Amino acid sequence: MAANRKSQRIEPSFQGSGGRNDDDDFHVGAGDRVVGSGGRKGRGKPPKAERPRRGARGRRQASGGGIFGLFRRLFYWCVVLGIWGAIGVGGLVLYYGARMPSATSWSIPDRPPNIKILAVSGDAIANRGLTGGEALSLENMSPYIPQAVIAIEDRRFYSHFGIDPLGLARAMFTNVTTGRMVQGGSTLTQQLAKNMFLSPERTLERKVQEVLLAFWLEHKYSKDQILAMYLNRVFFGSNSYGVEAASRRYFNKSARDVNLGEAALLAGLLKAPSRLSPARDPEAAEARAQVVLGAMREEGFVTDTEIKTAMSQTPARAKSYWSGAQHYAADMVMAQLPGMIGDITEDLVIDTTIDLDLEKKADEALTTLLDKEGAKSAASQAALVSIDGTGAIRALVGGRDYAESQFDRASKAKRQPGSAFKPFVYAAALEAGRSPLSVRNDAPVRIGKWTPENYDQKYRGEVTLSSALANSLNTIAAQLVMEVGPDEVIKLARRLGIESELQSNASIALGTSEVTLVELTAAYAPFMNGGYKATPHIIRRISTADGRVLYENTYDNPPRVLEPNIVSMMNGMMMRVITEGTGKNARIPGWQAAGKSGTTQSFRDALFVGYTSNLTTGVWFGNDDGKSMKKVTGGGLPAKAWSSFMTAAHEGLSPSPLFGTAGGDQPVVDGTQPVPEEGGDQLFDIISRTLGTDRGSGNDGQAIASEQTGAVPLDDGLVPPADVGQQQQTGTRRTTLLDILTGG
Repeated sequence: MAANRKSQRIEPSFQGSGGRNDDDDFHVGAGDRVVGSGGRKGRGKPPKAERPRRGARGRRQASGGGIFGLFRRLFYWCVVLGIWGAIGVGGLVLYYGARMPSATSWSIPDRPPNIKILAVSGDAIANRGLTGGEALSLENMSPYIPQAVIAIEDRRFYSHFGIDPLGLARAMFTNVTTGRMVQGGSTLTQQLAKNMFLSPERTLERKVQEVLLAFWLEHKYSKDQILAMYLNRVFFGSNSYGVEAASRRYFNKSARDVNLGEAALLAGLLKAPSRLSPARDPEAAEARAQVVLGAMREEGFVTDTEIKTAMSQTPARAKSYWSGAQHYAADMVMAQLPGMIGDITEDLVIDTTIDLDLEKKADEALTTLLDKEGAKSAASQAALVSIDGTGAIRALVGGRDYAESQFDRASKAKRQPGSAFKPFVYAAALEAGRSPLSVRNDAPVRIGKWTPENYDQKYRGEVTLSSALANSLNTIAAQLVMEVGPDEVIKLARRLGIESELQSNASIALGTSEVTLVELTAAYAPFMNGGYKATPHIIRRISTADGRVLYENTYDNPPRVLEPNIVSMMNGMMMRVITEGTGKNARIPGWQAAGKSGTTQSFRDALFVGYTSNLTTGVWFGNDDGKSMKKVTGGGLPAKAWSSFMTAAHEGLSPSPLFGTAGGDQPVVDGTQPVPEEGGDQLFDIISRTLGTDRGSGNDGQAIASEQTGAVPLDDGLVPPADVGQQQQTGTRRTTLLDILTGG
């Protein structure tokens, strides 16, 4: 038994008195515990069975102190989450910021260059470039514009530091409560940063970079500078960037002159420039403008009286595109500009030769006639160009309506000039020794396989060159071109300014080679100015915005291309076109005028080019698709439009004669002897009376020596290489006053 007791291990037990067993030899009772300072024995807590039960209040205190504890824990977790959120945001900022270039290299990108195009009066014709308008300072634009933009886009612009927490919170609340994107929280500074530096994509990276750039802008620039940059760069719809471009686009005025209602409309476009553009939806643009006016009133920028006045103003009705014929001239400037100065890297000011008053009159002349007679004549388009004696383009209309078609039919379209080319044939003949009173036989002509006919398919027999040109006889022009040679005609046309390719054949006499209206009109100018080349030009000067001149034209010393006696004779001949020939509709009351009509095959094109001592003007009527008009000739609609424009253009001016005519500059017939002051038609009358003929009679000078008919070999050896009607043999050559004066 003893051995068994030694080998048995006794485990200590800490069970309470209620749980004793046979092996429990070790027990510590309450009396065995060390007495604490409070009179209690032992250190630990009493056994569970001996602990007093707690009430409901005790449980509440143990759980955290009630409502106060709940708020304390909420605050705690908010702080924790805020710290972690700040760490997360900071990490994102550092990450995306590290992907950006160093802030020391940041700079405001240059605004795309603007080209300001001015008329001779200094008034603006147009602005061209990516922006479509020049940059204005806040001081130079209407004060309503910045007020309207701040009121509707960023009311706390002058108080925030680049981002607006209150505005952002308000936008988030509004968007959440409405369930859709109603408001944006970006400030004007953020919008400027996005427009200048970033892409429009909606990503977290772009938003972070936008905020960083906004902070940088606010640190580097003043509020006024930021606002000015924003207003001069933001998109306003209809290809307009900046308030100046938008103002001219929608109101045809400078942003300097914008009124309250117009400023509200501009500010309203910023929400959705393309959708709210008055060129697309004027009602929506006006409705948005009313919202802007309400915001301006809330901010105290305007009074109720001003609001009432603005709301009573007529809403803007912008066309879908720029309108006005002056834009054809602006397009011509832009086409020529790179060839003069190369790449455009800065704002430019272009001084042109355009007279806006003449431009308006030219547009009215064409539009009025097309509206009145275009439909019944099957003519849908027209063009006009008017230049002075130096070649300066004073008016240019490239089509019926620039808003509908921007194609310039005056400078880009090449068309056959028809009989309007004949003056170059006659001038070449005069240089070869012919005279206005030289006689040719108007009869059926055959040149190879070509048999030109007159417009009326009638023949008049022997006629003077002057009468043949006045009545636009094709047979005579064909004879003359073969007498002098097509190459000589081409040389003269080139000398006067025709640059397009010309075919060296007999049909050139009838204007079968295509030219532009601008070059054809400019080639007539030497007849007006006394024989000097008139290179057509529209740009006078190109300057930078600070006044540095980059280009200035040098057309003030043109070369002589026609002798004065040739000019005098041509002027007398082409005056008859208007006074008694095919151009009677082109008469101008009180003014001497000369010119020539032209009509192409099947009435596809009709032209009239003419001049006074003041202007040379060319007019074209036709259709873009080349369809035939209803028997419209150059002496019809074009001559009428020419007369309408030229009459308006010369209103208030003192009439002056053409060169070499009565009262004009004295021409020199043989290089030394001046023609008597009577000149022109008076000269023809003197010669006719001396020769015993009556100018204007039915036979057109049949009593003149028969050697002038061109039907037989002449002493100078020139024989027309064509079969011309009935050839008549004559006697020996006579010496007459005509021979002495003109050598014909």
